[in-house]
Amino acid sequence: MEELIEILMDIDPDIEYETHKTLMDDGILTSFELVSLVSQIADTFGVRIPPEQIIPENFNSAARIYKLIERLEGED
Repeated sequence: MEELIEILMDIDPDIEYETHKTLMDDGILTSFELVSLVSQIADTFGVRIPPEQIIPENFNSAARIYKLIERLEGED
């Protein structure tokens, strides 16, 4: 999970991702925040995912976000 935080910090170093990870796991992030986070991650890997295709419930935990990153890394 530390690797997840490192990747997220590369995307946006101004966000405290330890808190962000906790918020994901506690289900406190809003749907908008999850869509925005997933969009930023995809953009980092050069993948365009239209926001309307991102279903927040599919990314409502740090573990699920990490799986997305692993998948995107595998597409390089």
